[in-house]
Amino acid sequence: MTLKATDILIRPIMSEKAYLESSPVDAEAGKFRFAVHKKANKIQIKAAVEELFKVKVVDVNVLNVKGKTRRFGRYNSVASDWKKAVITLRKGDTLDFFEKA
Repeated sequence: MTLKATDILIRPIMSEKAYLESSPVDAEAGKFRFAVHKKANKIQIKAAVEELFKVKVVDVNVLNVKGKTRRFGRYNSVASDWKKAVITLRKGDTLDFFEKA
């Protein structure tokens, strides 16, 4: 299955933990999280990040996240399963998700 780089990376995940890992204050700086296509593998994710952001990726870790079960009155609903990737960049490289004013 061939996926384009824009199809592989769905969106960045900006939680408090993700923000701290991406900041240069942390010793483990240079880690960024993305929601990625469920059928993308580590090699495709690495190539997509390097192509779109023009940075060097050192490591890619992938997690499959199970969808949560929720109740709506007497009905059960299940959110979709999704895949998360934690990308480690070369020291000195960074991704700017927020514009600086």
